[in-house]
Amino acid sequence: MTLRENLEMGAYARSDRHAIEADFERVLALFPELRDRLSTVASSFSGGQQQMVAIARALMGAPKLLLLDEPTIGLAPVVVERVANLIREISGMGVDILLVEQNAEVALTIGDHGYVLENGRVVMQNKADALLADPKVRTAYLGI
Repeated sequence: MTLRENLEMGAYARSDRHAIEADFERVLALFPELRDRLSTVASSFSGGQQQMVAIARALMGAPKLLLLDEPTIGLAPVVVERVANLIREISGMGVDILLVEQNAEVALTIGDHGYVLENGRVVMQNKADALLADPKVRTAYLGI
């Protein structure tokens, strides 16, 4: 599917044409690097661009809550930073985000609250900045 088709598919359950068109423009404003590639098959995009397409497609559904599972996995550091900034921006637009991320530093710098899981169990939880400063988290998960 092309980028345009992916975005249209994200809004398949919606019928509010004017709002869909507005969200289409809003999504392209969030991801300006994709605007010129609307007719390009999305599978030909880089890993970072494909992650952006996935997020953009989800936003076309006008979610109140966006669930993101490992959005930075396998991405180059510069792209990780871009995705992290996008997540912050989306959150700032009023969309709540549930982020599952193994890159603890990224997750804790993006999030408001964090949960540390080990073997499927919550072993720590706190405000993200408190977890980021916690010596146990710094040693075990941040390699500091």
